Amino acid sequence: MERTIKNKPIETVSSKQLHALASEIISRANLAANLGQQFGGNRDLYKSLGYPKILNWEDYWGQYSRQDIAKAIIDRPVKATWQGQLELIESEDADKTAFEQAWYDLNKKFKLRSLLSRVDRLTGIGRYGVLLLGLDDVKKREDFINPVKDGKRKLMYVKPFGENSAKIDTYENDPSNARYGMPKIYTVEVADVTGDLASTSTIKIHYTRVLHILEDHLESEVMGIPRLEAVYNRLMDIEKLVGGDAEMFWKGARPGYQGMVDKDYTMTTTTKEDLKDQIDEFDNNLRRILVNEGVELKALAQQIADPHNHFDIQLTCISAVTGIPKRILSGSERGELASTQDSGEWKTYVQSRREDHAEPHIVRLFADRLIELGILPTPESGDYQVDWLDLFSISEKERVEIGKARANAIREYTTNPGAEAIMPPRAFLEFCLGLSQAQIDLVMKMIDEGLSEEQKELWKELEEIVTPPAKPVPAGKPIPKPGVNKE
Repeated sequence: MERTIKNKPIETVSSKQLHALASEIISRANLAANLGQQFGGNRDLYKSLGYPKILNWEDYWGQYSRQDIAKAIIDRPVKATWQGQLELIESEDADKTAFEQAWYDLNKKFKLRSLLSRVDRLTGIGRYGVLLLGLDDVKKREDFINPVKDGKRKLMYVKPFGENSAKIDTYENDPSNARYGMPKIYTVEVADVTGDLASTSTIKIHYTRVLHILEDHLESEVMGIPRLEAVYNRLMDIEKLVGGDAEMFWKGARPGYQGMVDKDYTMTTTTKEDLKDQIDEFDNNLRRILVNEGVELKALAQQIADPHNHFDIQLTCISAVTGIPKRILSGSERGELASTQDSGEWKTYVQSRREDHAEPHIVRLFADRLIELGILPTPESGDYQVDWLDLFSISEKERVEIGKARANAIREYTTNPGAEAIMPPRAFLEFCLGLSQAQIDLVMKMIDEGLSEEQKELWKELEEIVTPPAKPVPAGKPIPKPGVNKE
């Protein structure tokens, strides 16, 4: 018989689920027990340094929500990955295909790039993330537990959830099933819209309505490795360093005082209490003058150390594991002498993350499922490409610098009378300016169209010259240079 409280059913756990949960807890406890052990167990580094041996979602969420570097580790790769427009391209033609138009409309309606970015972030905090597809075959809450009905469906909404809000309820335990060992039913915690807005309730959801997203997984096809797990100890060290530095400054920046009472002076109780009140005001308020008699106050030496080098070591370790350059991780990439190299490494890292994670495990997983459900039409070509913002495109400043360098090269080439004889114009455009053949053909066409018939004849004669001396030029008729009108 199902137990209820105030007409609401209580979630119960079967004996099989309880056994599986206990087995996982024992396994994790056995592995954690060996962390930090040295000298046959006589030294426990984790215990001495205050590192937890077993981590759960609450630990990662606590670091992400309250620790600056932890938040940067999660957010900055995600923001860099999903920057710019996200388009699915089926054809290079200017006109949109039915597939491209359908994706464009969905993206505009649901802000898909933002939703996919959010689930990417949630995936990194825990061991997995999920995207709940709200389909038109769900009429009431109880319908979520049923498989998606056959036929063309309509997408009503898309909701991202993290591991803590979307727990796996049951797994597929049939060895003959292609999804053996994969989640079958999820228990998702949602806001209780029927009652108090601050309360939540749970619903059972069938896996066909959910996209399960992983990153950095090894043997398991269900659980990944949280991004903060490998650097959790370093994050705790940073808390010690930064918090200790602030405490050290708070206590050490203002010097302490030592009072020396004159040997011939007798301090009365009233004088003692008055001096204590003055010191208290001096320490906690804005008082900066002490009035006393018979007591000499001497300031103690300040004890303040610079934690910069120690902090930099922690960032180096975190950067080595995460692949995020230190200057980008700490937000000081701009203005540094080595920022160009860091920027190149960062762009390479982000591009790799797009190709290895975001595109196959999020974008294509999502788009392919929409095609299966008939929400997106099947591409006529049979496939599509994910069009990201080009990370390696040159900036406006770089474009200007390149143009300036090319203009200088052209000036040197065109003002040297013997340059054309040593290197023909086409060779100069290709080898010195780095233009492609298509660009060279366009330049030569533009030059040809801009010359008069007389200039064309002279230009043709000039191109035939390969060794000096050049043919004499009639007086009063200077040889025109490429792209330069001497008239």
